[in-house]
Amino acid sequence: MSGFLTSNSWQMRLARTILQGIIGVLISNIDLLIGYTTIPQELRPVIVGVVMAVLSPIMAMLGGKDDDTADY
Repeated sequence: MSGFLTSNSWQMRLARTILQGIIGVLISNIDLLIGYTTIPQELRPVIVGVVMAVLSPIMAMLGGKDDDTADY
């Protein structure tokens, strides 16, 4: 798990992006999965984008690198 969150190789970056997208799609379709509420079709892409934007810094924080020591 540590390698998944901290590695800066293109394979790990791609895997993290794919995972964020999958989680975003699952959350945007939660109304279809549990049938409790309805989400308008126009908002689904926005929800996916917001979830990915929120997950990115969370995954970076879990990876343990500080902004001061990050390799750019």
